[in-house]
Amino acid sequence: MKKAERVKTIIKRLEEIYPETPIPLNHQNEFTLLVAVALSAQSTDKKVNELTEDLFKVAQTPKAMYKLGEKQIFNYIKQLGLAKTKAKNIYNLSKIILEEFNNVVPSSFKELESLPGVGHKTASVVMSQAFGIPAFPVDTHIHRLSQRWGLTSGKSVKQTEEDLKKLFPINLWNKLHLQIIFYGREYCSARGCNGTSCKLCKELYPSRKKPVICLKAS
Repeated sequence: MKKAERVKTIIKRLEEIYPETPIPLNHQNEFTLLVAVALSAQSTDKKVNELTEDLFKVAQTPKAMYKLGEKQIFNYIKQLGLAKTKAKNIYNLSKIILEEFNNVVPSSFKELESLPGVGHKTASVVMSQAFGIPAFPVDTHIHRLSQRWGLTSGKSVKQTEEDLKKLFPINLWNKLHLQIIFYGREYCSARGCNGTSCKLCKELYPSRKKPVICLKAS
């Protein structure tokens, strides 16, 4: 199967399995989504949702989060990995959004990526899920499956993102990145499939016998 055929098959199968793509991180607005995504680094969405339930009851805006203070933010999220750093970043980005952006989350990559603790992936998720602007955030699942499906060399997350953007129509990016994540979690996990066992891997590469060695995200 040629790459163009694989792309069409991936789009079709993922749409069949995941016609709806609810955002995994619970949030109330653009700001709480930004906070949740920033907290999700090296943590599970499930754990973030558990801890932000109480945090977002007391702070749903940059102003409220800034007034809460770094120590209090830490108390709400201390069960997360890198909690001290994350609390500091959330406090500082809240202050910047309040003072420099009039308490409104900025809606450009450049401005989002200027905020403490907000890298390109976090900015991409916010642009995609909060503002509906086409983006293709690449997490570990997408990076892994893109290699198993022969869509990228996997030499870097940046390269994977560039390759996927070239292969898939721009109007599908926002939904497709979630569909791939969902499929990776449910059917093609790091240990659950090696490129030869899940249904989609077998359909894309029916004669593949050897496991696919995936490069880690970098």
